[in-house]
Amino acid sequence: MEKYILIGESKIWTIKTGAGIPLILCNGGPGCDDYLEPVAKILEKRCEVVRFEPRGCGRSDYDGQYDLDTTINDIDQIRRAYGFEKILIAGHSAGVDFALAYTLHFPRHVEGMIGISGGRIVNDREWSAVYKQNRSEFGEDYGGKVFTADPEVNRVGNQSWRKYIQRPGLLREIADIEIPVVFLLGEKDIRPAWPTQQLALLISKGRYREIAGAAHNIWLTHSMELEQELDLALDWIYEL
Repeated sequence: MEKYILIGESKIWTIKTGAGIPLILCNGGPGCDDYLEPVAKILEKRCEVVRFEPRGCGRSDYDGQYDLDTTINDIDQIRRAYGFEKILIAGHSAGVDFALAYTLHFPRHVEGMIGISGGRIVNDREWSAVYKQNRSEFGEDYGGKVFTADPEVNRVGNQSWRKYIQRPGLLREIADIEIPVVFLLGEKDIRPAWPTQQLALLISKGRYREIAGAAHNIWLTHSMELEQELDLALDWIYEL
């Protein structure tokens, strides 16, 4: 079921599939339109999954309001519009950043968090150098997807994220997270894994899992393994 949600004067495109545990799924980028249907299809066997396109992406309005605070407030408005009191929040790539920031700002509405191929709170030159070298040497498979978005979404989104992670209390806030958090990474992701491993160890109920042989877009080559790991993540979150 597709639905446009009016937030202020801007319309945000959303779609809901599946039934069960309410879950909001965040795209990467910043600046990606909807591409996570394959992940939603895995999750919707157990979850009521809501995907959305952030402002400036795909079918949502291009209004120039692309900063992190606006995005996480939009996520909360989406939660309200669908009548969810408690949700799982999940994301892929930079969508994990959005999920983490949402968890920190709206903790009473989050039961658990799942990060796929992402999760970092560093602005590290060496990390970036390794990523760029790997991208140049090995490239990256997006399954032929061509993204449609205002280029400013990426610039403004990254700029506001770098400012956000400089907050003095950030590490304390993350260490105080009480919900279970699972990070799933592909062994062959061209992005260094150590920042995500740090996050998993910083959170008391954090867990880091790696899928052998998988790259950034895990579902393209390792869909069965991703499904197994997501099932384990859901089992673990709701056993705690």
